[in-house]
Amino acid sequence: MKIRVLGSAAGGGFPQWNCNCANCDGVRNHSIKARARTQSSIVVGGAGLDWVLINASPDILTQIKDNPVLQPARHARDSGIAAVVLMDAQVDHVTGLLMLRERNSPLPVYATQQVFSDLKTGLPLVNTLSHYCTVSEQLIQPDSQSFGIPALPNLAFTPISLSSKAPPYSPHRHDPHPGDNIGLSITDTQSGKTVFYAPGLGAIEPQVERAMQQADVLLVDGTFWTDDEMLRLGLSAKRATDMGHLALSGPGGMIEVLKAYPTKRRILIHINNTNPILREDSEQALELAQCGIEVAFDGMHFEI
Repeated sequence: MKIRVLGSAAGGGFPQWNCNCANCDGVRNHSIKARARTQSSIVVGGAGLDWVLINASPDILTQIKDNPVLQPARHARDSGIAAVVLMDAQVDHVTGLLMLRERNSPLPVYATQQVFSDLKTGLPLVNTLSHYCTVSEQLIQPDSQSFGIPALPNLAFTPISLSSKAPPYSPHRHDPHPGDNIGLSITDTQSGKTVFYAPGLGAIEPQVERAMQQADVLLVDGTFWTDDEMLRLGLSAKRATDMGHLALSGPGGMIEVLKAYPTKRRILIHINNTNPILREDSEQALELAQCGIEVAFDGMHFEI
């Protein structure tokens, strides 16, 4: 199984277009040791030329350009993206679907009923795409048996419910349902190796803990360093927990969680532009390195 990180930042990317925090200002003027990042998305592949796109960010066109493996050029019009899996209906994970509208066959999209419902009501992307390539809806049942994707027959995808809210535009924003947000355990059925992917993770519930114990690689939420990060910087009235993210530091934080798995490869993704770990020489980045925890970057790739 091959994994490529197309985008490693949280919504808005890094630098965020309208943000002048120390991180965003510093990366723009090259005064800090940091690299720019697009909004989070990965692709998963097997032995062939086809890939599954997991979340379609608004930066998808740049990400395709920066990853030539996604354009195998087998025909006059072609793409290595065989299907899309959506883990939620957040704007930064779904609006890239519009950029795939020129596809010359229906686009297979795997998502839960809750996600499809939001994409037909509050943000009707499925309805819009019906006038272009159309969407071939493939329903995911959270916490059910694994599902397969025909183009990658040796991979099995197991959806795991995560506690979270639906997007702000959702008709049931304040009435959470299982399936609003999922994690994925992705297993190579030939090697038996598994990646657990959860870019939005607010709580380590029993089903999440089981998935983390069973995985060989943990590719998980690294959005904020502290729970009050945005509050302290005057950029938001919300805490990390209010936004469905478990902060990295502090008791019960993601670092503490990941320390329980010292033999696994542990990678943080979905990094907010305010997070000090984006500065590669910061105390926080050094702390992660000492713990053996990696920070994802655009273009990162590995095989298990």
